[in-house]
Amino acid sequence: MKNIIILASGSGSNAENIVKFLADTSNVKVSHILSNNVNAPVLLRAKNLNIKTKVFNKTEFNESGEVLKFLKKEQPDLIVLAGFLWLVPTDIVKAFPQRIINIHPALLPKHGGKGMYGAKVHQAVIENKESESGITIHYVNEKYDSGDIIFQASCKILPSDDADSVAQKVHALEYQHFPRVILALLEQQ
Repeated sequence: MKNIIILASGSGSNAENIVKFLADTSNVKVSHILSNNVNAPVLLRAKNLNIKTKVFNKTEFNESGEVLKFLKKEQPDLIVLAGFLWLVPTDIVKAFPQRIINIHPALLPKHGGKGMYGAKVHQAVIENKESESGITIHYVNEKYDSGDIIFQASCKILPSDDADSVAQKVHALEYQHFPRVILALLEQQ
């Protein structure tokens, strides 16, 4: 049985989509959803999906090694960042090489890096008059949004689009592709 742990900071719509997609597979499960936000709606989604949760703070993530100890104990085949906003510490990246992935709501290398998430990314796409946007699924390394790219999918940006309509197009791509890419990666292991 392949084990996935999801890290999320916010609403958790991608996390829920992943869990529901994988529910039909017999050899993959999401064992835990971890969050750095005690008030994150993703925790309620996890509860409703009967997925175990764990909340942690900056010290436990970056300094004391508590999160790393937990991950080593659980031995996930894949750690999935789904709307997780903190930079993953080097010790966790090194402990799980090529086993931590992230989804970014733009076509990297454009519109990535520290502070570029959610609506900020879509607004930057509009302000730069981009003709397309999309998603990038990539491996996580020690820098924001700079790990090796695994998969990209794009959508056209029309002159009539605003940040909200771009967000809707990008979310549709996330829901369509992220679970499938996760499953394909696990099948390659």
